[in-house]
Amino acid sequence: MKQIWIITKRELASFFDSLLAYILLLAFLGFSGLFTWLIGGDIFLVKQASLQSFFGVAYWTLFFFIPALTMRMIAEERNSGTLELMLTKPVSDWQFVLGKFLSALLLIVISLVPTLPYYITVASIGPIDHGAVWTGYLGLLLMSAAYISIGLFASSITSNQIVAFLLALLIGIFFHLLFSTLAGSFTGFIGKLLSYLSLHTHYSSITRGMVDSKDVIYFLSIIFLGLFAAETAVAKRNINDN
Repeated sequence: MKQIWIITKRELASFFDSLLAYILLLAFLGFSGLFTWLIGGDIFLVKQASLQSFFGVAYWTLFFFIPALTMRMIAEERNSGTLELMLTKPVSDWQFVLGKFLSALLLIVISLVPTLPYYITVASIGPIDHGAVWTGYLGLLLMSAAYISIGLFASSITSNQIVAFLLALLIGIFFHLLFSTLAGSFTGFIGKLLSYLSLHTHYSSITRGMVDSKDVIYFLSIIFLGLFAAETAVAKRNINDN
């Protein structure tokens, strides 16, 4: 656990040593605030105490935000040669991948904290479903964790950051959009399977205030598979270099 935390702190510090983290944070807050309060949502106009518009905007904003965040995490180390140096230290491949994962997830948490005033402001407008708000944030964190694991996998199999970004988007778009779109074209088992594979199905369920075990298992499964694939790619690289 100590090694994981060391990697996490090192990676989190590297985010804030560059402009990337600040640009992405400002972009996320800017887009989410703009579309929540002025364009599309306009909470004051509809006079409804709800953060559903924010969760809808964040659903798409984080979809692009996270691949941009993860594209460099392993690819850059592979390109610069520091990946091999890192793996010669007393740290396992799993610890290396988990440290990267936790650092990105912490950055997402940091980016969501400044949106809490949205909650306070909306609650002052009228009665608000507090449970739906907190499960909405839980849904954002679970979705973010799933896409971070996919982004890490994409970053682990290439040394080109742009390729890692595009690959993460390509994989993510199946879960984000295509599965739900295809589900409407099929009936029976295939339709149900495609609907279950759709991230939107589970995210929408959670943001409405219903936390079902099948939704949690779905997200945890994607997270595990993504991290396992990333760890396998890193381990394979390590074996080949030896």
